[in-house]
Amino acid sequence: MSNDLEHIWLRVQSHLARAVDESTYRIWLEPLRAIELNEGRLVVGAPTRTCSWVVDRFGRLLQTCVAATLGPEVTVDLIAGDAQPSAASSRRLDTRSTSAASTDSDKAIPRLREPALNPKLTFEHFVIGDGNRLAHAAALAVAEMPSQAYNPLFICGPPGLGKTHLLHSIATFLTTHAPELTARYTTGEAFTAQFLSSLRAGSLERFKERFRHVDVLLVDDVQFLERKTRTEEEFFHTFNALSDMGSQLVITSDRLPRDLAALEDRLRERFEAGLVADIRPPDLATRLTILRKRVHQDNVALTDPDALQVIAERVALNVRALEGALIRVVAYASLTGRTVSPALAREVLDSLYPAPAHTPASVAAITAAACEHFGLTPDELLSTTRASRIAWPRQVAMYIARELTDESLPALGRQFGGRDHTTVLHAWRRTAERIAKDEQARDTVDTLLARLGESPTDRAT
Repeated sequence: MSNDLEHIWLRVQSHLARAVDESTYRIWLEPLRAIELNEGRLVVGAPTRTCSWVVDRFGRLLQTCVAATLGPEVTVDLIAGDAQPSAASSRRLDTRSTSAASTDSDKAIPRLREPALNPKLTFEHFVIGDGNRLAHAAALAVAEMPSQAYNPLFICGPPGLGKTHLLHSIATFLTTHAPELTARYTTGEAFTAQFLSSLRAGSLERFKERFRHVDVLLVDDVQFLERKTRTEEEFFHTFNALSDMGSQLVITSDRLPRDLAALEDRLRERFEAGLVADIRPPDLATRLTILRKRVHQDNVALTDPDALQVIAERVALNVRALEGALIRVVAYASLTGRTVSPALAREVLDSLYPAPAHTPASVAAITAAACEHFGLTPDELLSTTRASRIAWPRQVAMYIARELTDESLPALGRQFGGRDHTTVLHAWRRTAERIAKDEQARDTVDTLLARLGESPTDRAT
C-alpha cells in the first residue's frame, strides 16, 4: 500500500470506528484493507469467509465513510482476500439513494459530505417498546402528515437507542409515499462542515438554498452545534425560515433541550415549542424482541434460543451495543465451528459484559414459582377469573415481579395475561397493604422470595 493510500485508508477506518461499537469494528471492519485507488474507484480487500457478510451488512456504511474522506463520486469495490481485483472477485457497493443524489447546485458547495440513508432503517424494522413508544408514534405521525402533526419534533435520548433509526425511517417513508416532497437528512456535524466550507468558498447563498427550500428537514445530533457560534446562528435562521414556510423539522439530541446549556436560549425555546419525545433504554422483553428480529433478518442459524436471553440480560442500556454483542457471538461461533448456545454467549461476552453479581429473577421465573407454591397452572394464574384462590396468588406474583424486575408496569401487565398497567399497580398496593397487617401473607411472600434466591427481610418490607 502506498503512503498516500495508507493515509487515506486510516482516515476511512477512523470514520468506520466511530460509526459502530468497538466489538463490531474489531470483528468485521478492522480486517479490511485498501488495495488500490484508481480513477475514482477504491478497491478494498476483505477476508474471504466474511466478504459477503461485510457487503450485505456494512456496504452502505463503507461507501458513506469513503465518501466522507474522498468525496461522493468515488465508488467502492470489495473483493475477497488480498488478490488483485478482477471482474469475478469484486463486488461494487451500490449505495445510491434519492436523498443523496447530487444536483448542479449541490456541486457548487465544496467538499459536500451529506450522510446517506440506510435502507434497513425503516419503521418496519423498528422494535417498539415502552421506552420508545411515544417517539415512534410521533415520528410515524410526522412521516404520514408532515407539518400537520408535531412541528418541530424533538427526539432525545442517550446514544444507541434508535434516534437515527427514526430519522432514517421518516426520510425513507417520505421517499416512498410522498416523492413530491423534498426531504433532506443531515447531521449536526455535516451541517457545520458544509456551512464552513461554503463560507470559505463564498457560496453561502447556495448553502442557504439547499437547506431553506425543503419540505422536511431532519437533523441528527443537533448537540454538535453547541459552542459553534456562527453555525448556531445560521441554523437559527434556517429554523426560522423553514418554520415560516410551514416546513417540517425533526431534530434529535442526546439531551433534552433545557440541558443543551451551551446553545442560545432562543434556539432551545424553539426546540421546546413542539413535541419533545424522549427515548429510554429498552426493557428485557424489548431487548429480546430486537435480538429475535435481527436473527430473523440476518438468517442466523440459532439452535438454542436461550442464547438470546443471555445476551439480552448482559447488554441492557444500548441497542447498538446489543446488536453488536449478537454479531460478536455469531461471528465467534462461525469462526470456531461451534453452535450459538447460552454457554458460548456467556464465554464470548464475559470480558465485555460480565454477569452481574446477582441476576434478578425474571417474570417467567416468578410466575413459575407462584404456580408451584399455590398449586396452580400458568393458564389459571394468567386467566381472567377473579376467584380468591387465583386472584391472591396472581396479586402476589405481580407484587414480587414489580419488586424484583426492572420491567415497566405496562410490560408487566402484558406478561400477566395482557392486563392494563393499572391492574399491576392495584395488585402491588393490595399485596403491600396485606403483608403489612397479615403475618401469614408476609410468610407467603417471604417463602416465594427465598425460593427465587432473594432476601425476604430486605424485599418484603
